[in-house]
Amino acid sequence: MLAATLLLIALLCVSVLMKVPYTEMSPGPTYNTLGDQGGKPVITITGRDSYPASGHLNMTTVQVTGAKYEPSLVNAVIGWLRDDVLVVPHDNVYPKGQTDADAKKQNAEEFASSEDSARTAALKQMGIPVGNELIVKSVTAGAPAEGRLHAGDQIVAVDGTAVTSADQVVAAVTKHKPGESVVFTVVPRVKDASGNGAAPAPGVRTDVTVPTTRAKDLDPQAPAERADLAVVGIGTAIRHTYPFQIDIGLQDVGGPSAGLMFSLGIIDKLTPGGDLTGGRFVAGTGTIDDDGKVGPIGGISMKLIAARDAGAEYFFTPSSNCAEAAKNIPSGLTLVKTDTLDGALKSLEQIRAGQTSALPSCAK
Repeated sequence: MLAATLLLIALLCVSVLMKVPYTEMSPGPTYNTLGDQGGKPVITITGRDSYPASGHLNMTTVQVTGAKYEPSLVNAVIGWLRDDVLVVPHDNVYPKGQTDADAKKQNAEEFASSEDSARTAALKQMGIPVGNELIVKSVTAGAPAEGRLHAGDQIVAVDGTAVTSADQVVAAVTKHKPGESVVFTVVPRVKDASGNGAAPAPGVRTDVTVPTTRAKDLDPQAPAERADLAVVGIGTAIRHTYPFQIDIGLQDVGGPSAGLMFSLGIIDKLTPGGDLTGGRFVAGTGTIDDDGKVGPIGGISMKLIAARDAGAEYFFTPSSNCAEAAKNIPSGLTLVKTDTLDGALKSLEQIRAGQTSALPSCAK
């Protein structure tokens, strides 16, 4: 009996002290894209008429423990037993070696990208033209382009020939022999008072001569077929341009999963008469691409709880998340299966009309 008691005590001590490689998720705050946050509208439109809207189109979030957090075995077991905590392997959230700062930076970049896609998808859905421009996304340290070209510069032409894609830039540069120079026609980025890059000044163009080097001299790991090609050491990207300004003002929120709800909020504010929700409380989640396709997200079960706790009646759920979401639907919440922005708008039309039995659902 004594030996068994001592063994039990030892096991309890080990379970309390032993750390396990898991991360905990829990429901985070929700934000109404039609409302205010911190005294300012979540979505502000400048340069075009916008309209007030009632109801809710809430984006949802998940709170995640930090990269250094290591729960004890007891805490992990308690988390597994709770409905409002999701315990997942640490490396699923923080890839090996990733710090809190790394995660924050990545989440901020994903959030900015989702904002851009949300604007683009919303305006395309409404038939409002969206422009594109080719920009310098990055400059490799020590490359010939360093100090000559800068992230944010718009590339208009190479060697006098207009370019609109990365492939065209690569083709124009690799026509040269290493050591020869390339002339880039760019609209330089403009720096604000703090030194941060801002949008290029409209109409201001300049020619920048950049020498080339061999790809393998810049990157020893360059593939053999590209090793002797001419390069300047830049990465490019497409940046969207809009006929008016759409600002999304949320702080300390990251990740790509708010794209769908931002698009719906933008469309609601740009629609005369507005009120796409008919005054109802709709929440949801989902990434969105430039063409309005809705993609899956993580932590769906926690987002459902967050939406229910905030008072949501309907929850727009990416179809890829439906199976997981349907396993434990919070009481009073209707899941609406969503594949596209257009489909979400049709579901809102059905909600306004009270035709909720016709809504696409996440079947159990």
